[in-house]
Amino acid sequence: MWDYSDKVKEHFFEPRNAGPLEDANGVGDVGSISCGDALRLMLKVEPETDIILDAHFQTFGCGSAIASSSALTEMIKGKTLDEALKVSNQDIADYLDGLPPEKMHCSVMGREALQAAVANYRGEVWSDDHEEGALVCKCFAIDAVLIEDTIRANNLSSVQDVTNYTKAGGGCSSCHEGIEEILVKVMAERGDSFKPGTPAKEEAPPAGMTNLQRIKKIEAVLESVRPQLKRDGGDIELLDVDGKTIYVSMTGACAGCQMEALTLQGIQQKLMEELKEFIKIVPTKAGALSRASCQP
Repeated sequence: MWDYSDKVKEHFFEPRNAGPLEDANGVGDVGSISCGDALRLMLKVEPETDIILDAHFQTFGCGSAIASSSALTEMIKGKTLDEALKVSNQDIADYLDGLPPEKMHCSVMGREALQAAVANYRGEVWSDDHEEGALVCKCFAIDAVLIEDTIRANNLSSVQDVTNYTKAGGGCSSCHEGIEEILVKVMAERGDSFKPGTPAKEEAPPAGMTNLQRIKKIEAVLESVRPQLKRDGGDIELLDVDGKTIYVSMTGACAGCQMEALTLQGIQQKLMEELKEFIKIVPTKAGALSRASCQP
């Protein structure tokens, strides 16, 4: 599992300011449930002074997302809007005594939610609403604007860095070339160079873990969620593991269920937590993989 600080654990198990905020006059929504992370930040701002009197959050995501959101609300209360906007994603991580590199995207999401909430309060259109730039990562709906800004703000220099901070490139990997092009551009601005075109390396399993052990961990995660699925008349079956892609079959009541996508996102998050790597879970009908392999 990830190496979390005591402060991250504290804000996860006992989050501050969680839940709706009555009389909020600034609300920022970022992410989406379909992508695995979503955050709503609510502000109560005193109009005369622009001071944030209170801040609450609601989030769908992992423990780091909850802890980052909790920390952010504590950090900005009592500040003016302009002071709050100076809080960076690194400030959020530092407040929590650090986040695992693979979880830095949670602090970036908090920073974005703050920008969106302040813009909403001021009656402005949030400029980084993922419609301004070209979509680079379709798996997690991450655009070029966010990637560029995150590289600049955090001095990133590799595709893996970008994945850790934004999740872009953590799914099917087809956007790695696009991320490299952005790295070339932004790194050139600061006088650095990046050599594009190098094929993305497949992440190796965690140190000391064989492929068989990795598959057993995947099976253990699926086994842990199976009782809940069976109570609702469904089930899940592991079909194949191909690098970062895990193929499963949803059966019974889970097959075609309106909640299937949300269920798979939750399972995917559990798998990433256990394997300590970004993976993609793909629902496939039993037999489809073997039939596909027989095609000329």
